[in-house]
Amino acid sequence: MNHWIDRRRSAVLLHITSLPGPFHKGVLGEEARAFIDAIAAAGFSVWQFLPLGPTHGHGSPYESLSSFAGNPELLDLRDFVRQGWLHEDDLQGALTAEQHAALRAQAARCFWRQASSDTALQQQADDFQQSQRAWLEDYALFSTLKSTLGDRAWWQWPRALRQHDSAALETARSCNIERIRQTIFEQLMFARQWAAIKAHAAKRDVLLFGDLPIYVAHDSADVWAAQHYFTLGKHGLCSEVAGVPPDYFSSTGQRWGNPLYRWDRMEQDGFSWWVRRVGHQIERMDILRIDHFRGLEAYWAIPGESEDGIVGEWRKAPGHALLDTLQRRLGQLPLVAEDLGIITEKVTALRKEFGLPGMKILQFAFGGDDQNPYLPGNFGADAVVYTGTHDNDTTMGWFASSDESVREHALRILNASAEEMPWALIECALASPALLAVIPMQDLLELGTEAKFNTPGTLDNNWCWRMDSLPPENAGCWQRAARLNHQYARI
Repeated sequence: MNHWIDRRRSAVLLHITSLPGPFHKGVLGEEARAFIDAIAAAGFSVWQFLPLGPTHGHGSPYESLSSFAGNPELLDLRDFVRQGWLHEDDLQGALTAEQHAALRAQAARCFWRQASSDTALQQQADDFQQSQRAWLEDYALFSTLKSTLGDRAWWQWPRALRQHDSAALETARSCNIERIRQTIFEQLMFARQWAAIKAHAAKRDVLLFGDLPIYVAHDSADVWAAQHYFTLGKHGLCSEVAGVPPDYFSSTGQRWGNPLYRWDRMEQDGFSWWVRRVGHQIERMDILRIDHFRGLEAYWAIPGESEDGIVGEWRKAPGHALLDTLQRRLGQLPLVAEDLGIITEKVTALRKEFGLPGMKILQFAFGGDDQNPYLPGNFGADAVVYTGTHDNDTTMGWFASSDESVREHALRILNASAEEMPWALIECALASPALLAVIPMQDLLELGTEAKFNTPGTLDNNWCWRMDSLPPENAGCWQRAARLNHQYARI
């Protein structure tokens, strides 16, 4: 087993957008630091959250405009007031997404004016651009072009821009200098604010646990800037897309719509794109989850014109070669494999060969037979156990909506009454042999389905739940968690 999970630990799962605060989303500011302090005081030593990239309009962090960029909506504008780039009066009232964006633009203009006469500040900006050049230039131009072209997908842009004609790109850069500089400013500030959060977490012995989707969004700087790596046909449309075949969850399978990788081309150049992508995220995180890990062993290829996942074929992926390259280039890989669903022996063998713990979801454990792999007695330390993930209902919501047979089985295994939920399931996770146990914040708050964060396969009413306020350190949820963390040797 990979020894980077050095001891029994516990985590709280809460995406950064769900933090309380004065903006339309949670940000990388004082609320994030207070949250780290609160979970540390309760004996938790890991904070897990979802991908941090800039999102499309639907807000899903798993469909990002870039694998490398940070979401500028997570920036704490109060920091800009302290730097003198905004006035305190600018932040009066609850700011909308549009107001947040306008104030970022205002702060960017002030920053660059100051940098023109401040050698040290200009040097910081130059150093950042140079160190992040491999992705920053493309992303800054991509996001600028999307903005100026009415947010159209890149394959709907004029042909010269779509196909990276050098003269057209240079003209676009020269005509949009201020907008490009705003993007560079936002990414520099994201790096700064993230570094401050990471330093605070390290001071409290809290590890940061991030998330890496296996596939990237079709409409992203990643695909636009490196089209030869993806299954694209004429005009940038997908000739094949990602998804999964029919199973007991869906009779028609799932068509995700992400372009697939041209693995042969990636392997020919030593997986350089993957090395940059994973290396960039490992610099930010202490632990990184790879979503849909099974796609590194074999993946379901769906024709681009198909509307569901029924038609397709399994194809072998070079997962061993990729992980071996990442390990040689980046050192020990602090990765967790999301291995949920129908997993073959080959997928498990690949995960174990590289010492990557898999995931166990307690909500999946009940209602079947004694061989259910999610029952605590059927897995060992080589696992990350959850009461539920961001794709599940809250424990209270799940329990209330489950069949009577599932509820009875759960209570029998947990040796608990219905009134003891969700804490009976939380205690089960913390008591389990898994080295890392993860509890969603909604479960610590004993919330129901109204606090569900995402319903897979739907677009509406997702990714928007937020805490109204952070419970004080003497709140019952923290005190009870602290007792259980101590009882089960996770402190």
